[in-house]
Amino acid sequence: MTVLTLGLNHTTAAVDLRGRFAFAVDQLAPALQALHQQLTGTPHSEAALLSTCNRTELYVAAGGIGGPIHQLRHAAVDWLSRTGGVSADELMRHTYVLEGGQAARHAFRVASGLDSMVLGEPQILGQMKQAVREADNAGTLGTTLHQLFQRSFAVAKEVRTSTEIGAHSISMAAAAVRLASQLFEDLSKTRVLFVGAGEMIELTATHFAARNPRGMAVANRTLERGEKLATHLGAQAMRLADLPQRLHEFDIVVSCTASSLPIIGLGAVERALKARKRRPMFMVDLAVPRDIEPEVGRLGDVYLYTVDDLSTMVQTAGEKRQAAVAQAEAIIETGVQGFVHWLDQRTTVPLIKALHAQADDWRATELARARKMLSKGDDIEAVLEALSRGLTQKMLHGAMAELHSADAHTRPQVAASLSRLFLRGETVLASPAAERPPVRPDTSDEGVA
Repeated sequence: MTVLTLGLNHTTAAVDLRGRFAFAVDQLAPALQALHQQLTGTPHSEAALLSTCNRTELYVAAGGIGGPIHQLRHAAVDWLSRTGGVSADELMRHTYVLEGGQAARHAFRVASGLDSMVLGEPQILGQMKQAVREADNAGTLGTTLHQLFQRSFAVAKEVRTSTEIGAHSISMAAAAVRLASQLFEDLSKTRVLFVGAGEMIELTATHFAARNPRGMAVANRTLERGEKLATHLGAQAMRLADLPQRLHEFDIVVSCTASSLPIIGLGAVERALKARKRRPMFMVDLAVPRDIEPEVGRLGDVYLYTVDDLSTMVQTAGEKRQAAVAQAEAIIETGVQGFVHWLDQRTTVPLIKALHAQADDWRATELARARKMLSKGDDIEAVLEALSRGLTQKMLHGAMAELHSADAHTRPQVAASLSRLFLRGETVLASPAAERPPVRPDTSDEGVA
């Protein structure tokens, strides 16, 4: 099997370009099915799609040797470039393509939080598990990708339990609170609006709630879900449609929805600033694609930050952190070696199946012969002797034929291979006269299969 990863993330592409390739959860299944149709030229193709605010990654796999990797690469690049509406050349300037062990290493690092904007952040693991569920539901998750992701989750669990990888970092939510604290001296005097009700908003809202702001509100497209989060936070729930008229009430706005278009426009913010008499507004856009029009950041009294801007808040120093990273990388490397070994073994699966099928045929033939002898009244000991002899001759026939047909140059190699297979590595030195031992003929009336 061949495994390939094609992706772009916060280190290779800016937020606006990443936004062109972002997929909401309900878009994953149809997108995967469309991609899978494009992979029909490769045997046993599989596909999974991971899409977060920081990355979009395709994980694909296919059977065969040699050709499929080129077919996979071409099909994946072509599909993703058309989906995002950019040329393949433009896409490749901002993406990475990883194969085999490198693809596995990348998946393990992503799951463990080592490839995240915030080192060790835990949200990505849940997002990967969601991606796997969607691929499974779409019918595009096969044995190889299932194994890759299950090993990713196991490695991530070991990294988090055996190292302090998450103990020396700050979350995106904590970074937002820190930035807000730099603008407003006392967050307890501010009013905060959260747009959306997903996991990231819930996490960010929890951090802000710890600062006891004067008021909090949750605006969500689905009012019921917004009310649920608002009740949990002790906040007010409001309809998303009411946001433009009430935007001026809030000092801090944090938005993270799955909308494909901005939901907070320049005009709405300008009107809000006018109603606020130019009092500043702190805005955080955690969505990809953007929830807040980028032009809003040019307004003099607005402090707008995106997920990329928050990366400056990530702590990057400390001996403990570096030691944790080194430990995590060692765990990951062991996991990669295990997956590569498993992947290599997969190439022998057809041969193993064929050997089992052949052995079953031999066994069935000899059993039928033994039953026939028993029905004729033959002695049981004689029947057992014939059964065992028949099976032995069938198993050795191919090996002896190879040894007999080998010439003087290849015979030592064939003999060494047969010794490993049948004598468990013991070396048998044959005299010249015994160099070609006779093969005992198969006396079964069915012949050798």
